[in-house]
Amino acid sequence: MSGLRAENVHIARYESSGYMDHEPKRPRRLLLHRKQIDNLISEVSQKGFTLVPLKLYIKDSLAKVEIALAKGKKLYDKRESIARREAEREIGRALKSTKRRR
Repeated sequence: MSGLRAENVHIARYESSGYMDHEPKRPRRLLLHRKQIDNLISEVSQKGFTLVPLKLYIKDSLAKVEIALAKGKKLYDKRESIARREAEREIGRALKSTKRRR
């Protein structure tokens, strides 16, 4: 692998630019040291890990992205989140119906 690439990154065109402009949606190289790239590749290749973009900003004509290595939820965590969301919906429905009665 020659380098880590970010796919489907959309960076809007600068409205005041002329005809020489960049392609807004194209693969972009991640500018990291080889050792950093190797570490990220080894971490991502493990089960359940992924790279998540946290922040995107422009500095000195470069688009910089702050990324984090994240691990997905376990099945029981997902079930807990779904149950919590359903409970909040039920509470919202109950409150909404009591407001209508007034």
